Amino acid sequence: MNEKLTNSEEIDRFEAAVESYFNLQIDVERFTAIRLQQGVYGQRQEGVNMLRVKVPGGSINPEQLNAIADVLDTHSQNDTVHVTTRQDIQIHSVPLREAPAAMRIFEKVNLTTREACGNTVRNMTACPMAGVCDREHVDVTPHIEGAVLHFLRNPLSQQMPRKMKMSLSGCEADCAQAMIHDVGIVAVADDGRFGFRVYAGGGLGHKPHEAIVVEPFIEEKDLLIVMEALVSLHNRYSDRVKRAKSRIKFLVDRFGVEGFLEKYREELALTRSALAQHAYPVGNWKKGGEEGPVCGQGAPRRAVEQKQKGFYTFPIALTIGNLESYQLRGVAQIAQRHGLSDLRTTQDQNLMVMNVPETLLQTLRSEFAQLGLREPEVGDDVIACPGTTTCRLGITSSMTVAGKLNGGKNDLRIRVSGCHNGCAQPETGDIGIYGEGRRLHGKLVPHYQMYLGGNGMGGGALAVKGPSVPSARIEEAVSRLQEAHAGEGSFFSWVRSRSQDYFQELLADLVEVKADEILSMLQDHGDAREFKVLQLGGGECAGASQVRIGSSFFEAAHERRYRDALFMQRKYGEAAKCAEAILSLIGQGLVQLHGGNVGSALPEIAVGLKSLVPGKLSELFEELALKLHSLEADSLSSIFKVIDVWTTDAAEYCLQHDSQLDLSEALPRAA
Repeated sequence: MNEKLTNSEEIDRFEAAVESYFNLQIDVERFTAIRLQQGVYGQRQEGVNMLRVKVPGGSINPEQLNAIADVLDTHSQNDTVHVTTRQDIQIHSVPLREAPAAMRIFEKVNLTTREACGNTVRNMTACPMAGVCDREHVDVTPHIEGAVLHFLRNPLSQQMPRKMKMSLSGCEADCAQAMIHDVGIVAVADDGRFGFRVYAGGGLGHKPHEAIVVEPFIEEKDLLIVMEALVSLHNRYSDRVKRAKSRIKFLVDRFGVEGFLEKYREELALTRSALAQHAYPVGNWKKGGEEGPVCGQGAPRRAVEQKQKGFYTFPIALTIGNLESYQLRGVAQIAQRHGLSDLRTTQDQNLMVMNVPETLLQTLRSEFAQLGLREPEVGDDVIACPGTTTCRLGITSSMTVAGKLNGGKNDLRIRVSGCHNGCAQPETGDIGIYGEGRRLHGKLVPHYQMYLGGNGMGGGALAVKGPSVPSARIEEAVSRLQEAHAGEGSFFSWVRSRSQDYFQELLADLVEVKADEILSMLQDHGDAREFKVLQLGGGECAGASQVRIGSSFFEAAHERRYRDALFMQRKYGEAAKCAEAILSLIGQGLVQLHGGNVGSALPEIAVGLKSLVPGKLSELFEELALKLHSLEADSLSSIFKVIDVWTTDAAEYCLQHDSQLDLSEALPRAA
């Protein structure tokens, strides 16, 4: 990505916040929100953190690999980095005070950790074959880059109820798996037209949910508008209190499909009006080769010829997504030596080198072999999240178990998660498992809940839930499933040709644990101690809850952005409604700051403010609320300027009552 993603001033602010935290000037919850916004995640181990580096669409270059190796060598107590199923790169065991220095190394090569964690729009994932696949209708790289720039630091996505995950695919094969994302974008050809199909409400973890189609077909110019409308819908309606039910998939359940679509269309109308003159990414469209090979979830399992004839994509297998420092540097050096500047991380936790001349393939095989790296082999399509290695939510040692499993001669896709949150996407694997604890004969026994026959791509479906098997017997369970399948067509179809009882009966003896067997079941893989589920205060996947007044200011900043856009389009009535929303949001926040509670109507808020915040703020609020009835351009312009000044004054008032608030990114730039 050529456009700058980094911001040195925000790194300075984060460094100051770190020192304030150590000096006990910021409480833990506030600092957690700040830390997560900058992509710094807590670990099981005290005193160190994981840095998550965003890699939009998986695209990365040799200089960036070297920078990641520099951070690993100088600021981490670990010896490996981890490629995730969302194409990020994670560096573990970084002392908190060293995180800003690591960010400055990333800044030099335009890598950012900003919004890689927390209640934000997370890293945008894409088919890693974007731009080189013969099947694609369009290279979605410009659309990925445009969306990243649009949402990064966008006030709308700074303090959402929960995170949002998005994917983009260049054809109907949908290798980026729209089905499992909060928002999934798929390029389609429709009766001679080219555009996108848009999905929403997908997700794994607690209550897996297949996404629904919200737009069967939209034109390219509407893509960012539709994406923003869905983010706005989530921001407006998702639950900010019951955080376990605040992903957008729960809005589909809450409103029903038709109700959800109705709310979406309402949001879309406002967004379309506000962004009517907004620039949008443009791609080069074509029909696409329907007969070309589908690379599958993640990436090709072998070197494949690109649509650029004579050039190949070369996959590099990583063991459970891990790379050591010397391998990062070695891959970068090999790529630079041969003039290969385009590498990709993949959803199956591997790497790919793009645009490799056919004459160079054997040379790369030989040079990567010297780094202990090779192409994927049959049976090694096994991926895992960190589990109890580092994650505060981990229940079982998923990485250890994954190292013992194999997809067999049919190259089945094995997905291993350390808890039900499903970071390894177990519901999309041929065989997916996640760790849990079950009490048997008075003892807590580590188990793996099995999922069978998943496929998140176009035409696929989430996996069928199978038995829960004791961890000590999971290898036998996987082997037995492979033997029963015996290559009878696709595993996906085979699973669906069997009854639910079939798998219960097939694994019944492995599921049952007799009293005299219990002692052999009490250890997790790689751990000699008796199994326990540690209470570490919860993980941070959900982010930290925000102070409501802070959310009010960021939502108001979003309305201000729309207000100004609509005013420039001379849509004065709509601009005035946005200005009214600004007053309503911040006014409600001021009342709530004092423990009050009012509705969204301005007169009602004015009454509450008079009793709780007497003086200039409440008086000017009432005056502005009355003046908004005027729809003349000159008067509205003056009113908007005064509202911006009032907003800044309201922020100063809030800071007097709560000095730990950070509203700097939510305020008017020139009030």
